[in-house]
Formats: sequence, C-alpha cells, structure tokens
Amino acid sequence: MLQETVDEIATRLGASATLEDRSFQLLAYAAQSGDIDLIRQESILRRRATKEVRAYFEGYGIATAKGPVRIPADAELGVLARVCVPLRHHDVTYGYLWLLDDGSLGDAALTSVSALVARAAATLAQDIRRRQDLGRNLRELFSSDTEERSWALSHLDVAGPVAAIAVRSSLERVGALWTLPRGVLADPGLLAQGEPLIALLAPAGQALEVAGRIQAMYGTAAGVGGVRAEPAQSWRSWREAVQALRVADRVPGFAPVAVWSGLGVYRTLTRLSPPDLRDLAGEVAGLAGDPELARTVEGYLDRAGHVQETAAVLGVHRQTLYYRLGKAERLTGRDLADGEDRLLIHLGLKAARLL
Repeated sequence: MLQETVDEIATRLGASATLEDRSFQLLAYAAQSGDIDLIRQESILRRRATKEVRAYFEGYGIATAKGPVRIPADAELGVLARVCVPLRHHDVTYGYLWLLDDGSLGDAALTSVSALVARAAATLAQDIRRRQDLGRNLRELFSSDTEERSWALSHLDVAGPVAAIAVRSSLERVGALWTLPRGVLADPGLLAQGEPLIALLAPAGQALEVAGRIQAMYGTAAGVGGVRAEPAQSWRSWREAVQALRVADRVPGFAPVAVWSGLGVYRTLTRLSPPDLRDLAGEVAGLAGDPELARTVEGYLDRAGHVQETAAVLGVHRQTLYYRLGKAERLTGRDLADGEDRLLIHLGLKAARLL
C-alpha cells in the first residue's frame, strides 16, 4: 500500500520521492529521476539516515510541522532542495514524505496530492496501532502469573521456538517498530525493574537480526534471552533478556547486543539478589578507590593468572604487575595464590560491575 502510494505521488508530481518513518527508516521509494544528492543515495542504499542527517533535517522543525516544510539547497553540504511533507494522522506525526524539488513543486502541486499523503499517514498509523495492540499481550505473556500467560497465549498467534528481546528507549520513537518483520511482537512500554523497556518476541531464527535492527534504530543496548521451544515459556526468555540488557549496559565487551547464552559467569551473577550481589562486591571494596588496580587484577584473573600475557595486554612491565597484585592482596586481605581467594576476588570484581 505505501509503495503504491509513493509511486502515485511521484508520478503525479514528476518528482523523486521517498517515504520514511518517524525515526528515518526508509519504508518506500519511487524510481529516482534527475539529480539526486548523496543523502538520498545513502538513504536508499542503507535503508536509514544517519544521526547527523536526522539532526540536520529535524532542525527545520519537521517533527512538529503541520504542513509541508521547504528545505533549501546547501551547496557546501551537497544538499539539494527538497520538500518534507509530515505524515500526520489525528495530529500525530508517523513519518515523512520527501520530495526533491527542482523548482516545480508549488503549493498547488502539493495540495493536489494531499489525499494521497493522508492515505499514507493513515496506513502508517493503522499498522503501528495494530503492532501495538498485538504487543500489549506481551505484558500478560511475560507475566509471572500462570492465568495471565494462558490468556495471552489464547489471544496470540505465535509458534515456537522464540526468543525475547529487551531494549531501553524513549516512548516517542515507537513508530520505528513498524519496520520490524511481521512475525515479531513488540510492546514499547513494558515495565521491568522499574523502568520502561521495549519488549519484543521474535522467532528464534530472527532474534539476533531483530535485536541488531532495533538497537541501530534507537542507538541503545539490547539484550536477547535464551531460546524457548514453547511460547508458554517465553516469560523466562524475557527475564533473561532484561538481565542481558543490564550486562550490555554495564560490562565492557558485551554491548551493543548481549545474548544470554554468551554471558558466561554473568548468567549466575545476574540471578543473585541485590543484597547478595552487594555482599560479593564487598569482597573487593578495598579496590574501589583505585579503578586502575581493579582493572589490573580483573585482567590478571581473566587470563588465568598468566603474568606475561597480562603484562603485555596492559602494556606494563612484569615487575609493575607484581607490585600491583601485591597491593591488591594487602587491600583485600586475600591471597591471589589461593584458589578460593582468587575465585572470590574474581567474582567480586564482576559483581561490582553490575552494581
């Protein structure tokens, strides 16, 4: 429907046209004729605009405009003149129609396609509302209440295997969810641990791709839960996704997309209660005032106590490393030559990252 509408608009106006959602994800484009600039080329090739391009055009007030916005050419930046027509439905902007302007797009010409613009806006709004309506059932499907989960399953057409995805984002950008595959359910405002998250449920084979796409849309971290053969168990995957997101946010090396199955020891640590986690982190409280020392000890333990390898990675002399390790032993009261002490310090350093 959107593609047909864009083609018709381009034909009537004789202009190169593209249609994007609110987050500048490309949804449809007509055959491009005449000169096009690099921004248009990149939009079509990459299916999305960069943050810099988005900021540039939003600077003209397109997000709140109630009618077409004329954007002048900028020879220095290589930007051709264009008209942005906000796709508004019931006073909400769902996307943008972009028309390269060679000087022929007068007000009368734009008015002649207003009905088509309204149709495109209504189509976008309808699809987004449909996705949101389906996604709201995720709240019950991911619930700890057995009856709520049973009710959700009876109202959803979903088959396993599946995996849940958690993403942190602001609610004003939910329009981007429209671009996800049809088999993906999404709720843009599910609460977890006191904060709103975007919750998604995807076929297992698409989970990583979906997580990567939505992470790129919002520029935040994402967590992917474990695969569940039965949708009735997807609530467990959701809890894992939330914890994976927590690790992606706080532990270097796991962002931007952390997968539950690849979290290693953090799978165990995230299951601990906050008091237990604090107690474990307390074992390395003596290192809290010296982040460099803490990183040194963690790097040493991550490499199973190999001094030469650790010194090379840290870029220090082995004697410097020995000095730091000795200092850490004095501050923690633990012996790094003792297996249990080493394990306790190692886990304590990992726990401290989560806090």
